[in-house]
Amino acid sequence: MQATTAARCGATLWLTACTGPQSALDPAGVAAERIADLWWGMAVAGILIWLGVVGLTVYAIRVAPEKAHDRGRARRLILGGGAFSVGVLTILLLAALRLLPRLVAEPPGDPLRVHVTGEEFWWRVTYLRDGPSGTDSVTLANELRLPLGRPVVLHLETADVIHSFWLPSLAGKVDLLPGRTTRLVLEATRTGEFRGACAEFCGLSHAYMSFRAVVDDSAGFEAWLARQAGPAEPPASAAARRGAAAFVEHGCPACHAVRGTDADGRIGPDLTHVGSRARIAAGRLRNGFAVFERIAGPEVRA
Repeated sequence: MQATTAARCGATLWLTACTGPQSALDPAGVAAERIADLWWGMAVAGILIWLGVVGLTVYAIRVAPEKAHDRGRARRLILGGGAFSVGVLTILLLAALRLLPRLVAEPPGDPLRVHVTGEEFWWRVTYLRDGPSGTDSVTLANELRLPLGRPVVLHLETADVIHSFWLPSLAGKVDLLPGRTTRLVLEATRTGEFRGACAEFCGLSHAYMSFRAVVDDSAGFEAWLARQAGPAEPPASAAARRGAAAFVEHGCPACHAVRGTDADGRIGPDLTHVGSRARIAAGRLRNGFAVFERIAGPEVRA
């Protein structure tokens, strides 16, 4: 009975882990598909090795126990099992080593380039785009927008300690090392919303260092990027004007930037168009009036 219950629990965990917005076994990108193929190959190889070892053990104990003291036979079993295991693992190692360069190779054509900086404890995401004065940057926090079917080169840096950028549905994990720029290539194969995280312990608030990746079609992405490149809209309502005044009075511009205003802080996240982001507070809170009503009361809408 206990064995049956354990098997059911294991099967449930196995099946639920195969899908979802943060599953490496439900790929939505070219790199993730290659990694998933490698994983399934490793799983099959592991099962084969396990079956081979168990089969040899059963044979030695049950089928021919009278030959247990035959040293020549024992030596052949050990050498055969070891050679089989080493051979399978060597094939997997070569496949993995062959895959690694393809995950970071410079893609052909005109890929989108995005700079991602890990900071304690959030992600600064910067898009560089051509503008009237050379380049205009679009900066987000904890949110990554990607076009469907177009290669994207992420230039990854850290502002402090070691972080690790991990977006399992779209690509593998890459460490961000102080003083060094690393690279990751993404190419989404389906639209949707996916979850990423820092996979390297980086301090007390490491668990909050998640981010959201949204894949949209080409037209939708270009329209979004054009809107994000513009300055913040001036406050149009009395509540918005009170909020803008409170933002200045409490010293928020010392840390945060809002394009189109005098706020030009660089310590914290850029808050231009923050209302368009689905989540705030490192992804912990869903953006909207409901959050602010819980904090400041219903008069926030007035």
